Amino acid sequence: MSNNNSDFKQTLWKTADSLRAQMDAAEYKHIVLGLIFLKYISDSFTEQKEKIKEMVTNPDSDFFINEDIAEINEKDLEDRDYYTQDNVFWVPESARWETLRDQAKQPDLGAIIDRAMGDIESENNSLKGKLDKRFGRTQLSEDKLGKLIDLISTLGFSDNQKAADILGEVYEYFLGKFAAAEGKRGGQYYTTQSIVKTLVAVLSPTNGRVYDPCCGSGGMFVQSERFIEAHGGKRDDISIYGQESNPTTWRLAAMNMALRGYSADLGKEPGSTFAKDQHPDIKFDYVIANPPFNDSDWEGEKYREDIRWIYGTPPEGNANYAWFQHIVWKLKPDGRAGVVMANGASSADDSGEGDIRAEMIKDDLIEVMIALPSNLFANVTAPATLWFLAKDKSKHGKERVNETLFIDARKLGTMETRKFRVFTEEDIKKIQDTVSTWRKGEGYKDVEGFCKSSTTEEIEENNYVLTPGRYVGFKDEEDDGVSFEQKLSQLLSTYYQIQEESLEQDKKIRTNLAKIRNE
Repeated sequence: MSNNNSDFKQTLWKTADSLRAQMDAAEYKHIVLGLIFLKYISDSFTEQKEKIKEMVTNPDSDFFINEDIAEINEKDLEDRDYYTQDNVFWVPESARWETLRDQAKQPDLGAIIDRAMGDIESENNSLKGKLDKRFGRTQLSEDKLGKLIDLISTLGFSDNQKAADILGEVYEYFLGKFAAAEGKRGGQYYTTQSIVKTLVAVLSPTNGRVYDPCCGSGGMFVQSERFIEAHGGKRDDISIYGQESNPTTWRLAAMNMALRGYSADLGKEPGSTFAKDQHPDIKFDYVIANPPFNDSDWEGEKYREDIRWIYGTPPEGNANYAWFQHIVWKLKPDGRAGVVMANGASSADDSGEGDIRAEMIKDDLIEVMIALPSNLFANVTAPATLWFLAKDKSKHGKERVNETLFIDARKLGTMETRKFRVFTEEDIKKIQDTVSTWRKGEGYKDVEGFCKSSTTEEIEENNYVLTPGRYVGFKDEEDDGVSFEQKLSQLLSTYYQIQEESLEQDKKIRTNLAKIRNE
């Protein structure tokens, strides 16, 4: 996207965000993104109709009807086959953007939009039950909802860029901004690009079935498709499968996939992966996931005898190792997985977690462990670890049987703001190249303080702890390549962040005390 379009995204966000005063970001997100989706499919329909007009008036076309467009019946221009054959959603007249825009000042605008969403679902089976229809119940006034429609009406497409790419970028940009606005809970559905790109670069999906058991808004799938296309493949080389328990987020994922023209099976309904696997009879070539960290509300007591627990029953109070075992259960015999997980899972020894981890290591499942720096999430500061699992390591490059690669990437990344860190393309390439050379056994060398290839025996000697820092060691301070100014900047960044959080907590405490006094 050009700088002008990048500025447009920011302007769109600032303007839309200014309308949010009446409602929480968690609610407002679905209003804005639902309208963006509606605008996109309506514009795609209109664009396709213009192409049809050219075909039916061109004497050299197989679809020629008459050179004079005025002599052609409107019904002929809206033959459904003309649209569906090019994977364009059929949009009934009641749901077209021009129709909604013309009614933007109506007092029942919310109900009009809800009906439009329902009409689209009725005409497109793949979207049935997946569009948000809460506009009639929104806390936004008709005036502000109308202003939002006027704003989104300004979304336009240049001749040299695909509409789906532009709308997809706006959509992705908004997801990230909403994640930051929502605070900690945003991390349940949005994983920043730095993490997703690193996961996909190391996992390197090429073809086959890709599955995310807690897919959120579908960002993992988008990056997987991009990776394949960037390496000379076609998007049809992979099949996308996902599951999501949150109904509104499940709808977001469906819209996110539709925006880009991706075919994805997200299950018949939203639901818990543990309670009702939406793809029970399918095994996958790749699994990529960012499950909820340390989830204590996963109702583990219901699944004590589950067949998925081949390495041990996970504790009822923490789902981390339930996620790991579900993922392994879903892999093909030569499948691989990339998982974002809380740091504590690498060394946890409570309630049998250490025993489960030990059995996974003995089964030679753990291929690569990457320690991430803090602040990579848009909404939480806690650092995390990337786990890469392989059912059969010998199937991927030179045999690395009974070996695990540890990478400490905590010194990588650049602070984009005082609270948010990003990986540059060079950072991601450094990690990817390190893993690639290790897998191939060509040109790889241990680098003190950054990477170390360790045997299962060595991991066993460390009580099956998988914390990368324990294996890679520490580079001498004078050789670490980080200047005093950089270190000071990082320390100040952390200090300011803690100070802001402390002030925010003080403010909340004062507010609560004032409420108590007034009661």
